Amino acid sequence: MSLSTVQANLLESVDARTKLAGSNKMEILLFSLGTREIFGINVFKVREVSQTPKITKTPNMPLGVEGVISLRGNIIPVISLSKFVATHDKPPADANSTMIVTEFSKHTQAFLVHDVDRIIRVDWDKVRAPESMLSGTQQLITALTELPDGKLVSILDVEQILASVIGEPVIPDLPKGQVNPESYMFFADDSMVARKEIVSVLDKIGIKYYQANNGKEAWEKLQNLANRSGHDNEPLRQKLKMILVDAEMPEMDGYVLTKHIKSDHRFAGIPVVMHSSLSSNANRAMGASVGVDAYVAKFDPIVLADTVTPFVVG
Repeated sequence: MSLSTVQANLLESVDARTKLAGSNKMEILLFSLGTREIFGINVFKVREVSQTPKITKTPNMPLGVEGVISLRGNIIPVISLSKFVATHDKPPADANSTMIVTEFSKHTQAFLVHDVDRIIRVDWDKVRAPESMLSGTQQLITALTELPDGKLVSILDVEQILASVIGEPVIPDLPKGQVNPESYMFFADDSMVARKEIVSVLDKIGIKYYQANNGKEAWEKLQNLANRSGHDNEPLRQKLKMILVDAEMPEMDGYVLTKHIKSDHRFAGIPVVMHSSLSSNANRAMGASVGVDAYVAKFDPIVLADTVTPFVVG
């Protein structure tokens, strides 16, 4: 598929893609680094694709940053993905011939790849977290899915890549509030960087927590908590003060997870907050359509703390 065709597909109406909320489906842009492996990135993170323009080299850039470009008046960093992702084959000389401009977590950056293929739509329950033995050596792969011809697609953890370039957010000192020692909150996120930040913020606030690495695991653990509460004959909301969900998660996304929570009377009165790197108004609208009570963008620990604190303190 040509670059122009892929770009045209990216410009598909936001309304059409918003309908994916709650359907447990996602759209992935497939690309390669010039080797046999196929990689993917959530379309909602992609602004545009093009041939790589002239890059301005700058001194003292972090590893993997090739330089900067001016894009409609904004200076953005250009990152070579082949410098981060280990592949079985050696990337070719033109491995950086195509540019994918992405926007997430309030950052805009360009990733250099060999070429883009097409956009596919997949069910989240067909997207699996990598096995532990793989994730240990390939921490930048957050999930895997399979094409109809049997080929595997590795979905990149772009949050982890960006953290390795600009550094992880610094967690400031946060005041501890008057938290009931029996109360807790629950969060689900498949990103190692995000989980680390969430845990740091919650520890500083002083609230206990349970966690899950994907939506399916989260729903199973939440049902166990609800069953335990029912066995103890007490409303779950007395102890579970809020649920924090990521939007993108293998097996079950945050939108479907939220719909499950909101349709189960046992979770009545427990707020659900969506915590996502997809911070556009369209994504906020998607969250609202399934009933989230608040929406907070990654990665800003102060904003996260300010969002969580009123629900769990006092």
